Amino acid sequence: MHAALSFFLKNIKNDSLIIKRLFDLFISASLLLLSFPILFLISLSILFFMGRPIFFRQIRPGLMAKPFVIYKFRTMSNNLYMNGRFMSDSQRLTRLGKILRSSSLDELPTLWNVIIGDMSLVGPRPLLVEYIPLYNKMQARRHNVKPGVTGWAQINGRNALSWQDKFKLDVWYTKNQSFLLDFKILLMTFRKVITLDGIGEKGQLTVSKFKGNKN
Repeated sequence: MHAALSFFLKNIKNDSLIIKRLFDLFISASLLLLSFPILFLISLSILFFMGRPIFFRQIRPGLMAKPFVIYKFRTMSNNLYMNGRFMSDSQRLTRLGKILRSSSLDELPTLWNVIIGDMSLVGPRPLLVEYIPLYNKMQARRHNVKPGVTGWAQINGRNALSWQDKFKLDVWYTKNQSFLLDFKILLMTFRKVITLDGIGEKGQLTVSKFKGNKN
């Protein structure tokens, strides 16, 4: 009886993952096609106002913390201090970059990550590789599912949340994910983007780095 129940639950999980993947592919491909004129205009604007490169590429941890390259539109300048080191993120964030971030248009290239299977439309946001050794056991569970373009934490406060609250919401999602929950998160994300709700931390243009649970 127990073996039959386990087999049934495993098949349900596999079917839900297949549905989630097909949904991701359909929505991501459709959005990229529909937004092509916007992608083209943003690319030209970045090239004109900030120069090359147009895209921001960075290694991020994915499912089970496996590294992948994430793609976004570049929002920061390449300005350096006299000693050759980069200025702070808030100093390098350009006027165009602020517009792209506040409207979430800088995230459009991330849909390519969804199409190639590195990410899902919904899941915990892919953070920096350097954070991995700083997580406790509970926080590390956010990597039990694919990272997402948007997620449960994004619709419940986004960057206005503390790191600890973000991680709690991420882990809650890994335990409760479903197609209906994903659909709800996507609808609420659209509303958040339109109203510019929770874009950044209070008093800051960019998000402060996670420094571990002792801080």
